[in-house]
Amino acid sequence: MFRWYVVNTYSGHENKVKANLEHRIESMGQRPRFRRVVVPTEQVIETKDGQKVATDKRVLPGYVLVNMDLNDDAWSVVKNTPGVTGFVGAGSKPVPLQQGEVDRILKTGAATAERPRAQVEFSLGESVKVTSGPLSDFDGEIVDVNPDQQKLKVLVDIFERQVPVELGFDQVKKLD
Repeated sequence: MFRWYVVNTYSGHENKVKANLEHRIESMGQRPRFRRVVVPTEQVIETKDGQKVATDKRVLPGYVLVNMDLNDDAWSVVKNTPGVTGFVGAGSKPVPLQQGEVDRILKTGAATAERPRAQVEFSLGESVKVTSGPLSDFDGEIVDVNPDQQKLKVLVDIFERQVPVELGFDQVKKLD
């Protein structure tokens, strides 16, 4: 019976382990025992140099999901793949994931209409410089962060008074 299992890898080597595992499956004639090898990622929007850039971020760093029919041969193929440190589970027996967990991780359930999540790189109390709009070149301090709307509330000194101003993530940059 095909089930999803979580394989522990060295962090940062997930894609390499996926490629190695897929190569081993083919070369050892184990294709009928395996359906999919997945490195779970989600798309996030980061602001770099004032530009919004969509990038893929690993959901579970250090882990790869494998959909397979577990037996001794399949276990050996995965366990002896370079970069694999083991299966996730109690003791020596791998524990399969529940289907709800798999749907949530792979976003195959009702959450497929979700838009990319914004990567928040700003925090409360941080100093920023306004880069566009009427307050361009003013410095301020962040007092509120709204990642859903990609907005910040910044206290800006205008005529020796601190005035709260709402700005977009792309309208400010961090001060070093």
